[in-house]
Order: sequence, then C-alpha cells, then structure tokens
Amino acid sequence: MSMPDALAGALATPGLVWLIAAALIAGLVRGFAGFGSAMVFMPVAAQVLPPVSTLAVLLVMEFIGPLPHLPRALRVAHRGDILRLLAGMVVALPLGLWLLVSLPVELFRYGVSAVSLVMLVALAAGLRYRGTLRRWMVYATGALGGFLGGTTGLSGPPVILLYMASPHPAPTIRANLLLYLGGVVGVTLAMLGMSGRLEALAVVLGLMLAVPFLGANLIGGWLFDPDRERTYRTVAYIVIAVSALSGLPLFD
Repeated sequence: MSMPDALAGALATPGLVWLIAAALIAGLVRGFAGFGSAMVFMPVAAQVLPPVSTLAVLLVMEFIGPLPHLPRALRVAHRGDILRLLAGMVVALPLGLWLLVSLPVELFRYGVSAVSLVMLVALAAGLRYRGTLRRWMVYATGALGGFLGGTTGLSGPPVILLYMASPHPAPTIRANLLLYLGGVVGVTLAMLGMSGRLEALAVVLGLMLAVPFLGANLIGGWLFDPDRERTYRTVAYIVIAVSALSGLPLFD
C-alpha cells in the first residue's frame, strides 16, 4: 500500500473520532499522572481496530514522545536492571505476539479491558513486594511486561509495581521505566515488521494520533501541580476504569 493510499485509509477509519479522543485523553493522563496512556487508549482502540493494528498504532503513537529524553535517561538509569528487564522482555515478547495473532477479536478486546482493570486495582491499592529485590525478580518482571506488551500493549504496569519496592532514587526509576518501555516499543515494532504484520495503514494512523497524543501530553504536564499529585492520580484511575469498563461485554 502506498503512503497516499495509507493516509486515505487512515482518514477513513471507522471510529476515527473515538481514536482521536482516546489519544487526547491518554496524553493528558500521561502528562499529569506520569503513567496510564496504554491503559486508557488500548481498551477504546480495541473496540475499533483489529488486534495487531491496535497494538501497532499504540506503539507508533508512543514511539516519538520519549526520544528527546533518552540521552538523560541513559545517564541516570541503572544499567544492570535495564539489561535484565530487556533480557526478560526479549524472551517473552514473541510468545505474547504469537498469542495476539491467535486470539479471536472479541477475546482480545475483553482481555485488554480485564488486564487494564487488574493492573489498575494493583496500582491504586499500592500493592508491592516488601522484601529484597532479587535479580531473578527483575528478569521475571521484564518477561511479564514483554508478554503483556505483546498480547495487550500493557507492558508498563508490572515494572511500575516492581519499582514500588525498589531502593533506587526516583530519577533512576523514571529513567529505567522510560528505557524499558522504549525497548518494548522498538523490539515489538521490529518483530511485527519482520513478520510482515506491520501495515502501512497502522503506521500512518499511529503517526496521525501521535499529534494529539503528544500535544495533550504537554498540556497535562503543564497543568500538573505537585501539591495535588493525589488528586491527579485519582482522576487518572477514574479515567482508566471508565476506558477499561467500556470494552467489556457488560457495556455492549
């Protein structure tokens, strides 16, 4: 498919208005809460697009935003943890992608919503491991994130939960999360491309949605007030819950 044809197809996508709205809200949530964009976007997009296209659009949409932050992240990240997380991810991601292409469309949609709700409950409840972090736990968390990233696009929450128990300072945690998620995006796009499943239409649609997503991200960051962090997190939890519930059969 040529780029003009892909652009025309993207503009004619049924439910495009809902995708733009989901990208805007996901960007706002990411901007003022620092997490949750995939948990907002995926349950909505899964109601509009096929499974592989849904994942590809999310990955392309989120690919550009972190690039300016990579040099600083590389300076302050914990290199050992990053390598362990990425090693686990590379092992488990292909299994997640295999399951993604094997799942019926409806099961994918409901699975994305269910995983979003489970992760939301874990984050909101502050669930965390309170013992000593072992190396095998970091490998396992990277693998779980890779598997979930391949099947649902939700690779971040397991790593966030892991680092709730981490002794690392906040800048290192943020850098590790950014680099890990960047690795997931890059490896997943490469695997989809090598398998011939990365369609031009999904790439163009992802680039289109990156504009409202990044714009809303900047606005969300500008609106953020550290003194009201709990309020912002509560709003993010509510938005994620509404998005996840909308994809369940209860609301068909």
